[in-house]
Amino acid sequence: MSQNQDEMTGLLVEHIDAWNDHDLDRLIGLFADDCVFEASGGPEVLGQRFEGKSAVRDAFAAVFERMPDAHWGDGRHYVIEEGYCVSEWTLTGTLADGSRLEVNGCDFLTVRDGQITKKNAFRKQRPPI
Repeated sequence: MSQNQDEMTGLLVEHIDAWNDHDLDRLIGLFADDCVFEASGGPEVLGQRFEGKSAVRDAFAAVFERMPDAHWGDGRHYVIEEGYCVSEWTLTGTLADGSRLEVNGCDFLTVRDGQITKKNAFRKQRPPI
């Protein structure tokens, strides 16, 4: 694996670790100022799009608020090409009504100069249990 691939893989691991630590500052620090987050759910064909670091931060904070015990486990990370990579994971967590969420998903991530510029999230549409 080349140095760039090692760096990209390290960024992917840090991304998942920051999510699992619920460390919003550390997490948003991995993103570029002009970043975009396309959430897996929402009213658009692409889910819901958040543009800019402030909007993306607010979207991430909402995830932590909705699922205070959210955990992204079984992470697998792939560098596809320079600046483009994929992380697979299993999201588990408890929703406000006490139901449990357990779904497989993935993020397609675009990276520029060591920062994430786009996070395009996908996950299975399994209902809470």
